[in-house]
Amino acid sequence: MMAYENIIFEVEADVGIVRFNRPKALNAINPEMVKELDDALSKVKADSNIRVLILTGQGDKAFMAGADISQMANFDTLQLRRFSRDLHEVQFRLEGLPIPVIACVNGFALGGGTEMAMASDFIYASENAKFGQPEINLGLIPGAGGTQRLPRLVGKGMAKELCMTGAIISAQEAKEIGLVNKVFPHELLWEETMKTAGILVSKGRVSLMFVKRCVDRGLDMGLRDGCFMESDAFGLCMASPDGKEGLTAFLEKRKPDFKGGLD
Repeated sequence: MMAYENIIFEVEADVGIVRFNRPKALNAINPEMVKELDDALSKVKADSNIRVLILTGQGDKAFMAGADISQMANFDTLQLRRFSRDLHEVQFRLEGLPIPVIACVNGFALGGGTEMAMASDFIYASENAKFGQPEINLGLIPGAGGTQRLPRLVGKGMAKELCMTGAIISAQEAKEIGLVNKVFPHELLWEETMKTAGILVSKGRVSLMFVKRCVDRGLDMGLRDGCFMESDAFGLCMASPDGKEGLTAFLEKRKPDFKGGLD
């Protein structure tokens, strides 16, 4: 079993929690953290009791302040490319989880921090949070999906502006451009994130999985193909134990008790 030194992984009330745990380095990501996150995602996927995953940063200052430049500066071209590819792979694994993933951004989320948050299903942020893709200031470009996920969330022009200027924006600005879903006072962020996680835990696993899958895959399809995919998923939900329970509970005027798995 892998011992974690760069993240903390725990489970609370059917909610998996990953805390990036390098507070002295503002939780900057390095190759070791990527490996540990990948291992934690394997545990999340294997545990059917985990219904939601939350990503956050240890401490009050940072969610993840980008890549660890002190390490990255010593990489050669192939090592830097490998680091980028490994980041992409762990983010694809994150997006591929069949459960909702919430990024709870409690401070700086710069470079890889913004990119990691964007690989979640949606982002809740503290009023203190800051977002940006400042790689251009180092003579680089985003290397963990910034040029790809950002335009899908905020549009081509805004994404180019942020990546080309390296501007750091506030949580409220991030909300206004569609990067962040909600902004809360810092002291209420965790409570509000867990409140939403509790709502998601009460929903059917199958329907949550298909919402995530249809939205994510549909963005890469034409409208007609996406709608056909939705019809297939709609039918499969109806055939699942959760679908039958939901309809029965509605007719019986009671709250549904969803227990369906994903097998």
